Amino acid sequence: MSRWPLTVRGTGALLLAAACGFLAQRFGIAELAYVAALLVAAVAVSAATLYLLPNSTRVSRSFTPDVAAVGTDVRVRLRVRTRSALPSSEGRWRDRLPDGVVSASDDVDAAPSGTFPATTSAIGGPADIELTYVARGIRRGQRTVGPLAIASTDPFGFARRRRTVGESSTLMIVPELVELGGLSDLPGDAGGSVRSVADRLGQGADNLIPRTYAPGDSMRRIHWRASAHRDELMVRQEEQETTPEAIVVLDRGATRWPVGAVRAPGGDPGFELAVSACLSATALLVREGYLVTVIDADGAVLSDPIDGGDSAGIERLALALATVTARRDLHLDALVRLFTGISAGPVLLVTGTLDDADAETLAPLPHHITLPLLLAAGGSNDALARAAASGWRIGMITPGADLATAWSDAVAAPSVRGGGRAFA
Repeated sequence: MSRWPLTVRGTGALLLAAACGFLAQRFGIAELAYVAALLVAAVAVSAATLYLLPNSTRVSRSFTPDVAAVGTDVRVRLRVRTRSALPSSEGRWRDRLPDGVVSASDDVDAAPSGTFPATTSAIGGPADIELTYVARGIRRGQRTVGPLAIASTDPFGFARRRRTVGESSTLMIVPELVELGGLSDLPGDAGGSVRSVADRLGQGADNLIPRTYAPGDSMRRIHWRASAHRDELMVRQEEQETTPEAIVVLDRGATRWPVGAVRAPGGDPGFELAVSACLSATALLVREGYLVTVIDADGAVLSDPIDGGDSAGIERLALALATVTARRDLHLDALVRLFTGISAGPVLLVTGTLDDADAETLAPLPHHITLPLLLAAGGSNDALARAAASGWRIGMITPGADLATAWSDAVAAPSVRGGGRAFA
């Protein structure tokens, strides 16, 4: 939008007035002087109607969906209510997009803009205008969209006024949720409650614990084989299920991440992939029936524990992860102390670049974990081999890597301690 207050028509009118004034003075034609004065007055009055007469504009902005994931589109709707003393002609509008949000149009570098329709005077009541466009979140974080800039013209189209109206609005962009492969091929406690139920149903009703029939028990629960064996009516007594637990650790130690991960959300591609891995793996484990706790490397809880099958809990976790960054003074030995003396189910550690000292620190952990998974953004060959030899199942999430593939690599990695993988 040009900042020059006159339109092409207004500029042409002033140039014509100047020419008429020159000719009137040169040839002594009074009529040309009147025309010049009339043109200047028309342009001045037109500008005055824009800058001096009362004019009010209110803007409300809404997003659909109200929370966007990285890489997804969001529809932005603007409701503009204007009240002015005089009608105005068509103008232009432009909504400001912050860093991390781009237009979903073909020209992603251009801010959303369009034609602002002509409005009536206040005599006819306020004018309600609806503007829409589609934006795309490309970086995680809390982003501020707006304010709205409007360039309006007077009824004659001589003058233009550019102004910023309304307040900005906050759009929350959460990490990308990637569909990961399940843990259905893993035996025992690593399979989750969904797996446990499936195993039990597959073994048949004979594996359920029978008990003596009591008045009021449903006849459908009679265990006929046990009844025949004991010569008295027996009914099926299902074993009490205990919810399996899993832990996801998002290591935010700044020493293992580039400086961009510390400065702001979305500042480092590797850290963004790690946050996405944390959310995606948690969603998978919850879907498999685990009670999942998401913690930092020092044991600080990043979100309330999420019950198996709780999709709303995943949404809450996504919001909690929308603004996290790497932080300083975070050592992996605190994580080791957290698991000392206990036995845990599946544990996923999402970390940055590992060195030999980090691998040595993490070496005791797999002995306390049913399924030790490690997603690393980098590391030396020796450090990764040392971690694999201690029992970690490793997948690499270097910037640009496919998260689903890295997860599959970790799940399918050898589980025998001492039979580590070779890292080229």
